[in-house]
Amino acid sequence: MKKMTVLTTATLLLAAGVANAADKTDASLLATDPYQLSSHVLDTSMGKGASSVEVKLFKAADDKSETWTLVDTQKTDSNGRIKTFLPREKGNAADKLGKYKLTFATGAYYQAQKKETFYPNVSVEFSISDNTHYHVPITLTQYGYSTYRGN
Repeated sequence: MKKMTVLTTATLLLAAGVANAADKTDASLLATDPYQLSSHVLDTSMGKGASSVEVKLFKAADDKSETWTLVDTQKTDSNGRIKTFLPREKGNAADKLGKYKLTFATGAYYQAQKKETFYPNVSVEFSISDNTHYHVPITLTQYGYSTYRGN
């Protein structure tokens, strides 16, 4: 009777020198995705991205804290996107884990259009628990908003 060895796909890929996506090194993540966080503001009343919305990124001191430190401030591009939050740097992936908050200056956005809004700022809290990419978009109208974890 012959002994049969079963090799999994992961074993074969590792033997061939191909790393599993879940086990990517900091260097490979830097090469494929130099930023860990992105966002998008979609103005659903206009059916397009909301440009020039100021977005502030804060990090909490720890998971239970309500003490926030400003990490970055950017404005959305002409398509309502920010692709460059939390640059990846070799060796500091663990430093990026924790509780974050994005605050969108929606009042200023609508004021520039000479429109009223019920929400002058929209804040979204979320947790980064690993080294993958996070996308935190909002859909927006003058009197409402929604958010979800995108990709």
